[in-house]
This record gives sequence, structure tokens and C-alpha cells, in this order.
Amino acid sequence: MQQPRRPDPDAGRLAAVLDTVLVVLLAVSLTRYLSHHPGSPRAPWVLGLSATLALVQLVGPRIAGRTARAPLAAVTVLWVVLVLLAPSFAWCAVPLVYTALRVLPARAAIPLVAALTALVVLAQARLADDVDPGLVLLPPAVAALATAVFLYMERQTARQQALIDDLVRTRRELAATERREGMLAERGRLAMEIHDTLAQGLSSQRMLLQAADRTWETDPATARAHVRTAGAVAARNLAEARRFVHDLAPAELADGSSLDQALDALAARECAESGLAVRFHLDGAPVPLGAPVRSALLRIAQGALANVREHSGATTAALTLSFLGDQVVLDIADDGRGFPAGGPTGSETGRAAGPDIAGGSAPETGRGHGLPAMRARLRQLGGTLTIESTPGEGSVVSAAIPVEAP
Repeated sequence: MQQPRRPDPDAGRLAAVLDTVLVVLLAVSLTRYLSHHPGSPRAPWVLGLSATLALVQLVGPRIAGRTARAPLAAVTVLWVVLVLLAPSFAWCAVPLVYTALRVLPARAAIPLVAALTALVVLAQARLADDVDPGLVLLPPAVAALATAVFLYMERQTARQQALIDDLVRTRRELAATERREGMLAERGRLAMEIHDTLAQGLSSQRMLLQAADRTWETDPATARAHVRTAGAVAARNLAEARRFVHDLAPAELADGSSLDQALDALAARECAESGLAVRFHLDGAPVPLGAPVRSALLRIAQGALANVREHSGATTAALTLSFLGDQVVLDIADDGRGFPAGGPTGSETGRAAGPDIAGGSAPETGRGHGLPAMRARLRQLGGTLTIESTPGEGSVVSAAIPVEAP
């Protein structure tokens, strides 16, 4: 829907100038007529018509609207009568020409300007004692030049306005597109965060509660331990949910912990909660990392360990954080079943392509968000994901990010 355009202040100033010029020309012409024809019986008519013409010019457009044609028609008729009575008023046609060009379309304004010019030529011929070629040619030349310049400026103004309208429309469309892209990006980010935190935590709780249900009658102590562990996982998920509301940063990094400290704590917690033996190893001298890099690597580690726990059948896993000068690399290795090359979900690089797991068989139907989420995180930071696996020899998931990510 187009917005109503604001009144053009330049158009208002031009109209004021035209009104002033017409009133001045009327006053000059009236003075000249009265000085050259004192006591003329036409003087009262000329005086009355002059006053009426000035009044209609000043008040008519404000009553009928700036672009109304009725005031122009009235002013033109009054001026024609004045010129027929007193040829001295011929040059009052100059503001009338510009008013006609402003108010009327070109196909109507040009014939009217031609008629006004012809009347000016006739009036000048009546005033002159002999025929002067200059008086015959000058008014048409001035009128033609004024008309051409005015119409050219009108067309240029129309083109510029069209360009401005197109630019405004394009900017609105671009803003709408950026809003849609921002919404889609935010949805994707939320999907990755939920998959790597709440969904994985709920999966762990389900496994722990199922284990507790199986051993409730035969080994109550073990069952209660599983329930307590599930409660701890639920508490951590609650902290993550609150973190989503705050700023979506990993809870493990919220207290200022470094990435290696958070990964070490993750390995210890995984050992305690799932029974999977996970060790952490730091290789190289740590360097400061940006919050997006630390958050991405921690989420990748969480997702990869969840896949190892659920699908690989592994008994041990290792987290290795390596600082290699120009990049930081996180490796998640397991001794699970592995998978053959050419699996259903490809990796970006590596010996083998496999499903959405760090090792083991393909996940159940409807799963498979882990590896795409890892790739999306790394792609945003200029990193790469590598998966290596051989059946019976486990798997290695490797995430590499430049230290100064673009």
C-alpha cells in the first residue's frame, strides 16, 4: 500500500512566486493604462477586472485546491477580456503560461499556451505604431522555450520520483527478506541448541530410567542410583533451559570456565552418568578463544558423546583438544562398532562417510540432526568436520576451527 505523499514545499513556493508576479504585472499594467488613458470610460471596467483577476488568482486555488482547473479557467477568461479592453495587460500572460503548464496535462497545456501567445502578439501589434518583426517573433520564441524547459523538468522530476519509489520499495523488500532470513537462522540455531542439550539430556534420562526399571526388583540399590543420576541430568537440563531464556550460552561456560576445563568436566560427568569411560587430553598450549568457538566445540563434544553412548556400543571414548597454532581441533574417538564407508550421511572430509553417529550403526528412523548441526556450527566459524571410521575399529569425529575465525 502506497503511503500518501507529503505536500511539496517547492511547489508551494513556486505558486507563491507566480501569484506575486501576476499581481505585480497587473499593478504595472493598470498603472500604465490609467496614466495613458485618463478619464477613459473603460477605466472602471479595467480596474474591476484587474481586481477580480487578482482575487481569483490568490484565493481560487486555496478554495478549489491547488491543482483545480476551474480557477485557471476563470483567470484565463478574465485576462482575455482585459487584453481585449486594454492591450497593456498582455504580458500578464507570463505567469498564466506557467500556471497552465503546472495544472494541465501537456496535450491540453500546449494548445492553451499557443493561444495565449497569439493573443499577446495581437495585443502588441495593437500597441505598436508599425509592425515590428521582433514583437511578432519574440513572444512565440519565449513561450516555446519556457514550455520546453518546463516539460523537460517535469519529465525529469517524474523519472526521479519513479527511481525514489523503486528504491523505497526495494529497501522495504530487502528489509523483509533480511527479517525472514534472520528468523530462519534463529530457528536453526535454536534447533541445534535444543538438540545438543535438552534432547540429549532427555535421551540420557530415558536410558537411565529404563535401566532403573529393569533392575528395580533385582538390584534396588543400582536402580536408585540410576534414578538419582537421571535427576541430576534433569537438573542440568533445567539449567540449560534457563540459559536459553537468558542468552543461549552453554551453562558449563557461564561461570568463566575455559574450554579445556568444560571438556574435562564433561568427560567426568559422562563417566559418572552413563558408565562410559571418557578421558580428556589437552595437546598444546591453550590460546584465548572467542565465545562462539568455545560454545560450538563444547556443543559438538556433547552431541558426539551422546551419539557414542546411544549407538556405538563403545566402552571407552576420548576427547582431545589440540591447539595447532593457526587452528584448534577437537577429536572425539571411541572403540565402538564403527561403520563402513558410504553410509547414508556423508562427512565433509575423511576416510568414510557415515550416519549421524560418532560410531556404530545407523540411528533409528526420524533421528539424524547431530552431524548436520555440527557442520552448521563449524561452517559459521569457517571450520571443517572430518569423520573417520572402519567397521570393528571405532570412529573418530574431528572438528577444526581457525583460531581467528572469519
